[in-house]
Parts: sequence; structure tokens; C-alpha cells
Amino acid sequence: MKAQRITISVSGAAEVAHCGASVIPIAKELGREIARQGAQIITGATSGFPMYAAEGAKEAGGFSFGLSPAASKKEHLEVYHLPLKALDTVIYTGFGFPGRDLMLVRSSDAVVIGCGRIGTIHEFTVAWEANMPLGILEGEWATDEVIQNIIKNGNRENPNIIFEKDPKTMVEKLIAMIKKKEENGEVEVRL
Repeated sequence: MKAQRITISVSGAAEVAHCGASVIPIAKELGREIARQGAQIITGATSGFPMYAAEGAKEAGGFSFGLSPAASKKEHLEVYHLPLKALDTVIYTGFGFPGRDLMLVRSSDAVVIGCGRIGTIHEFTVAWEANMPLGILEGEWATDEVIQNIIKNGNRENPNIIFEKDPKTMVEKLIAMIKKKEENGEVEVRL
């Protein structure tokens, strides 16, 4: 039986003006690396950092799917004003942003956090509390510093966190961590 493909979630800001000039190339390179290394990308079916990562994955021939906060395609486009570009498949959750965030994290083998805002921090905390493999992409944005502060003051450990500037190295480390956990028979507790 063929092994299931690794699924890596990409979380980040839907609006990236505050993220600096390098954010779009970095997000695209992250997506390309996910595809190049044989994983599939999942996003919150939104614009900004996740969309650029999905575009990068598609450029590299990867599979991209999204979990929308909307209950239908019409709601996704007309109420949430979210794009469908760069997504092979979209699941319309109907759970709004908080419920979508939970489904996004639970549908992933690992989560990469890029430049983000409060929704990105929410996805980080869900994955962190579940002890999931987490990659924090360092950049000219402040998200990685905010996350370091949360970890420092959170009074909870998660040994599965990687801070990294290079998308290729980040994806390599996450995939290695996932495979090691699978080989050791470790099961994630996803609360």
C-alpha cells in the first residue's frame, strides 16, 4: 500500500503589506519547497502569505488544497471575498475563521507559520498545544518574535518547534521530524 503524502499547512497573513518586501518571494519559495520535497500544501483558502505559498507549490507541480471558512463557493467569493486561485480543491467548512483554523491544523502533519496576524497566532497556538511539528519561518516581520514571547511565557513545552529562515531547510527538517515520529509510532494528540 502506498504511503499517504505528507500534508504541510501554511499559515500567514491574508494581507501582507506589513510583512516587508521579501514576503512574497519567501512565501512562494516555501510553497515550491513543499512540492519539490514531495509533500502537499494546505491553506486556509485565503489571500496573502498562504495564497503565495500555494502559488509556489503549483509552480513546482504540487497539489494544493484549501479549507475555506465559508459554507459555499458563493459565500467564499461574495461574503468572505477570498480567492480560489492556486487551489486544486477547496473544502467549504462553514465554520468561520476560528473553526476553519482548527480544521486546518488537524488536517496537517506539520504547520509552517509565516508572517501573520491574530489568525496566524491562533493557528500557531492550536498546533503548539497539540505538540504538532511546527516550523516558524523567520523573516523581516515580527511574527516569529511574538511567537518566541508566547513560548517563553506559555508555561508549556513543545519539543517539535523549528525556527528557520530558509524555506528549503525548514521543509527538510519538518519532513524529517514527521518521518521520525511515524517510525517511532508516535501519535499526535490533537485536542
